[in-house]
Formats: sequence, C-alpha cells, structure tokens
Amino acid sequence: MKIKIIAFLAMTAVLWNCDDRDVETSVYKLDTEQSNARWKGYLKTGYFNEGTIAVKSENLTVRDGKISGGSFTIPVSSIVNLNLPTDELKQQLVHHLQSADFFNMALHPEVKFEITDVTTYAGTSDGDIAGANYQIKGSLTILGKTNPVSFPAKVALTGDQLMAEGKLKFDRTLWGMTYASDETLPDENQIESLIDVHLKLSGNRK
Repeated sequence: MKIKIIAFLAMTAVLWNCDDRDVETSVYKLDTEQSNARWKGYLKTGYFNEGTIAVKSENLTVRDGKISGGSFTIPVSSIVNLNLPTDELKQQLVHHLQSADFFNMALHPEVKFEITDVTTYAGTSDGDIAGANYQIKGSLTILGKTNPVSFPAKVALTGDQLMAEGKLKFDRTLWGMTYASDETLPDENQIESLIDVHLKLSGNRK
C-alpha cells in the first residue's frame, strides 16, 4: 500500500510539472511611439485642459494567452498639452504640472503602475472602453505614494503583438496632490480632484 501511495505522488508531481512546462510565458516591450496616456483635468466650471504623456515598459508578461503581470512607467518629462492656443501657454501649463504643485518632477521623475491581478471582465459600466474583456488591478505610485487602482481594459494578442486600451479616473488628492482642490475656492479657480486617463498601449514580444 505504501509503495502505491509513493508511486501515485510521484506520478502526480510528473504530471504537474509537465502541465507547467506546457504553459507559455512571454515578455513584451511597449512601443514608445505607439503607447501613451491621454489625460484630462477639469476646473469646477467644466473648463478642461487635456494632453498626452508617454508610457514605457519592457516587462509586461503574458501567460497562457493573457497578461499576467509586469509594470509600466510614465515619465513626467513627457507631458504634452494639446488644447491651449499657443506654444507659450502650453509650456506654461506643462511646467506647472511638472512643478511641486503637481507631479514634482525634480523629486519624482516617473509615475509607476504595477499590475497585481488580471481577471476576465464582461461588464458594461458607463465609461468603459468598448469591448473591454479584462479587469486590470494594480498599484499606482505618484509622488512616492502608492494606492490601488482598478479599471476594465480591452486586451488583444495577435501573433507577436499586444494591444491594450482602457479608461480610468483617479483622485489626485489621494496621492497628496492637493493644489487648488480647496472647495472654498471660486469655481473658476478650483481644480477637480478626479483626472481622466485614457491608456493606449502597443507592444511586441521580446
């Protein structure tokens, strides 16, 4: 009887190891020319500024056909404004966003998102990206502070190419970014706490 139990355990271990080897894990690198985040911030009046910022990663992992982990960074130096009418005004806004009032680029040159979990998604909430098929959970680090963030995303794998797109909102004050958030300020001077982000990522297998 003892011999049979040992044989069974040995066979189970062999089968387990075989199954594990059959699961393919690949690493993807984002194309920095094709990957970015579109941002939009609002005054209390409804007026908004918007622009883009770069997204970089060399370690997004795909296991058994779906994203399983990795991280991406967002260099604060890459902030661009798209809506203001002159280059001078655009640069004034960008420099302000990079200052200690907001992202404090001198001390914190990057924003980082670390993926912690990916699950199948079949919801249809307002604001979801069309065709969202996964719920992405992770840790977002801004100004040296980390908070959890979750958002639905559309992820597609075709050959050696990875495409992902998602929309999320985050409350900047949770990371200590409180400039012009005082509710006693006039509406035209008060900046909403929530920032809209539209991620578009494109990568290739390394």
